[in-house]
Amino acid sequence: MASRLPINKLKLNIVNGSQKISSSDSQRLPTILFRSLSITATKLPVTAACPNQRISQTSPLRRYSWNPPINRLVTTTSTPSITTITTTTTTTTKMSTSSTATGTTPQQPNRQPVPSTPPPWRAPFLSHLTSLPPSARTFVLSTLHPLPPSLSSTSTPTPFSSTVPVLPRARTCVYRSLWAQLEANPKNPADLNPPIFESDMLTFTTDARMEKAAEIVDTASEERIEAGGEMTGGGGPVEAVFWIEKATDPESGEEKKVMTQWRVRGSAWLLGPDVDGEGAAKVREVLRQRMRRLEGKTKEDEKGWSWSREVTAHFGNLNPVMRGTFRGPPPGQPVAFPPGKGEELGQEVEDLQDEVARKNFRVVVIVPTEIDQVDLSDARRARRWLYLWRGNSYQAREAGGEVEGEWEKVEVWP
Repeated sequence: MASRLPINKLKLNIVNGSQKISSSDSQRLPTILFRSLSITATKLPVTAACPNQRISQTSPLRRYSWNPPINRLVTTTSTPSITTITTTTTTTTKMSTSSTATGTTPQQPNRQPVPSTPPPWRAPFLSHLTSLPPSARTFVLSTLHPLPPSLSSTSTPTPFSSTVPVLPRARTCVYRSLWAQLEANPKNPADLNPPIFESDMLTFTTDARMEKAAEIVDTASEERIEAGGEMTGGGGPVEAVFWIEKATDPESGEEKKVMTQWRVRGSAWLLGPDVDGEGAAKVREVLRQRMRRLEGKTKEDEKGWSWSREVTAHFGNLNPVMRGTFRGPPPGQPVAFPPGKGEELGQEVEDLQDEVARKNFRVVVIVPTEIDQVDLSDARRARRWLYLWRGNSYQAREAGGEVEGEWEKVEVWP
């Protein structure tokens, strides 16, 4: 893969505010980054997304483990040199389907059941997006790019944090649909799945050779990486940001000011040609937990629905020139290197099973765990809401929060 740099026998652990580094090749590491084989990090930011992060080399690819925190709320104990992060221990509870947070933080189960109801953010989010033409449904995708062990490369930016050894990466992507709900397109020659499911997971397409694909895999925990097959996998943290300035009212047809920003945070998964294979079983399980059968559909109806057919439908939904980009030269590779056989710009692909194009084509599914909506349509009264995935705990954790289905909704200051 173009421009990928392997980790050289480096293992980094950050646990409860202390950082330890061990490496057989530590002499090669710049002293500005690591002073010894075992050091204590000073003042680990309390806003760190996770207290347990590590890089390990268990394969030729970099792996940056990202273990999601048990509880979004953290408590801190500060000393002159060390900040400690603790999380609330979870136990299984069963509450009513509607609740409001109090001054205390209740204990929660660590489970993700099959969702039974659409989230409260779904309808307004889709109303904003679907009022735009498909080509205008764009968003900025942010990922984490693991730092190499050496900062001597001229291509590596100098700003970095030794406590969280990653750099931000962002790019514009095109929203395709919610997973399992690809919109009908008369120009799509692919066979579509029957309408069996609905979901709240966003999709876009990418080339497996692009850096964002590597980052989605490399920033996932090792357990999540192992859950994937050779072409299907991932689980790394991402954030997708949409800015909707204007939208067309579906009833009146009039254009109205929306001025709303949507930030979708969660994990991303790459689906490739082997999505139906045994190696991708755990990935399918993760996504299936967030898919709902449509009203009137039964488990027997699911037999007529295929994961690989859904991926092929996304490939067919692209025009022939766009499909041809997956036969192009490796993205990000210097033009001084000649492309491989059959890798050319400007190709058109009509065959939906084209071996080269399909080897590089991926559908990316974002599993949301937090939605941040900011409404700026009224300049004098801006409003903001957070929607937090709670599964079947049915218990609010935020002050003033209310649970609707599997999600908690809380209004915060903008």
